[in-house]
Amino acid sequence: MEYQKALRQLIEEFKTNFMPSVSLDLAIFGFHDGQLKVLLLRWKGTDDWCLPGGRIRHEENLEVAAYRSLQQRTGLREIFLQQFHTFGDVMRYTNFSKQETMAKLGLPEDITEELVSRDVSVGYYALVEFANAVPTPDFFTEECRWWDIDQIPPLLFDHNDMIKLALKTLRRQLSYQPIGYNLLPDKFTMPDIQQLYETILGQTLDRRNFQKRMLGYNILERLEERKTGGAHKAPYLYRFDKEKYEKALAEEILFVG
Repeated sequence: MEYQKALRQLIEEFKTNFMPSVSLDLAIFGFHDGQLKVLLLRWKGTDDWCLPGGRIRHEENLEVAAYRSLQQRTGLREIFLQQFHTFGDVMRYTNFSKQETMAKLGLPEDITEELVSRDVSVGYYALVEFANAVPTPDFFTEECRWWDIDQIPPLLFDHNDMIKLALKTLRRQLSYQPIGYNLLPDKFTMPDIQQLYETILGQTLDRRNFQKRMLGYNILERLEERKTGGAHKAPYLYRFDKEKYEKALAEEILFVG
């Protein structure tokens, strides 16, 4: 009863303070142990998952709302965030019908009709450093955790489609913008960044050509220290030159492709 009371209060707050019929959804990508991962939420009392998302306050810019929602789910600021698509189909239920989805949410009928009405959703994807993120569920969910990109379960609404399109956009971005500043630790090796690119692209890249290309973009700084703990000759550590990296983002020079 207390949960339903709090839920009704939240819906009234939505009506008063937030824009109706428009929302945002976040495909938040991280990279860990050689795997590209995406952050998902599990609804309270269910085994059903969805992407994080949020609403836009009446006096709030769309991008500000996206950054606010992103910070609430990860605890992070200054994250690479990019809008990639607007989802506006009348029926946005890919894996389960609307009736099945309503049943899975387990909410009272009157609340469900108000909470899950037709929305146009603006999709954003974000790149975050896995180790620094603190996955945090929202009011409607009880678990927020990383999933390997190739092990994502059937999601609620059209969120599997969102992830596919976000990943497609991210792969396309590799051809004209650098990737890695928000996904890798501060110091990394050339094999580390090559593994990141290969994981995102889903294909193997030639080591020599990749290294030549990356160094040619002039966004990496080689450090006078090597990675420790390996059996073979330790590779040099690198870090991004943030100023040159941001300049490359702005200029959209040709990258790996």
